[in-house]
Amino acid sequence: MHILHDQPAELYSTFRLKTRLATVIEVGCLADLEQIDSSSSAPLVLGEGSNTVFLQAQTRSIVRYTGANITETWLDDGHCLLHVEAGHNWHQLVTATVKRQLWGIENLALIPGSVGAAPVQNIGAYGVELADVCAYVDYYHWQTKSLQRLTTSDCNFGYRDSVFKHQLAGKGIIVAVGLNLTILARPVLSYQGLDKLPATSAVCDIYQQVIATRSSKLPDYRQLANCGSFFKNPVISGADYQRLQQRYPAIPGFKQHNSQVKVPAAWLIDQQGFKGYRHNDIGCYEKQPLVLVNYGNGCAEDLLTLIGQIQSKVCQAYQITLEPEVRLLNSDGQQYV
Repeated sequence: MHILHDQPAELYSTFRLKTRLATVIEVGCLADLEQIDSSSSAPLVLGEGSNTVFLQAQTRSIVRYTGANITETWLDDGHCLLHVEAGHNWHQLVTATVKRQLWGIENLALIPGSVGAAPVQNIGAYGVELADVCAYVDYYHWQTKSLQRLTTSDCNFGYRDSVFKHQLAGKGIIVAVGLNLTILARPVLSYQGLDKLPATSAVCDIYQQVIATRSSKLPDYRQLANCGSFFKNPVISGADYQRLQQRYPAIPGFKQHNSQVKVPAAWLIDQQGFKGYRHNDIGCYEKQPLVLVNYGNGCAEDLLTLIGQIQSKVCQAYQITLEPEVRLLNSDGQQYV
């Protein structure tokens, strides 16, 4: 266990607002977790900070699980079960599986963050979600100091959603994830950016195309502070989508299994003129308005102002309320919006 006091928040969030964190506790195993006193207040759990913005100085203790070991079990049908500790970097995991020609998470390349954060958001891209390959999640409960293995159905995965955002929010920490991968070719090429690839594409070809496509649209957070896609793509009813189509014939939409339609938030924001828009040192990325960026000296007030401007204009035009995908945290670690 490693305990750090009065840390600059910029080191723990890729959006890099300048504030302070009272206590950061880094743990590498279950034995470390058992030493944490959560009797009075459960600590805030943090991965690599690629989906978290600290709006204010944090008074609540922060716990980061740093264990990153991988073990594998091979099944007779060409499938491989990977048991990956939560502290492992997600993109590095994807790269390692592709090198071994394992299929399943190649479409999720270049998504920043840790393996432990992946189930919380049910990360997804280019037609694939973590839920498609997740076998289980090992979850440590603060109150009982016990480890529970949750099956895929236990996790209640949805679009950028899971049980870890609801019933289990703040009650524990993810310590490992089980992934079902395979040596059998399973290309998913339906989404724009991958649809030009041949159906016989190798897993490494898909991986490289995903990286090229994401890199052409999204800034590297190490060079320009950001948390990736800032808002969720709204999902509306088919009837509401048809009404919007009558007024905006070009509005894109993707039918969901429940007759609802997912509308790209990037399109909605772009149509309102926000691409490249800047409010002081916070702005919308010039190539992708769904990504909010910190040009170096951005503050929480500027960020919240821009969020409000975007939500207001989109709501006025389309009667759609955009919800942040990013965690925006107050001083006590509670969600601001």
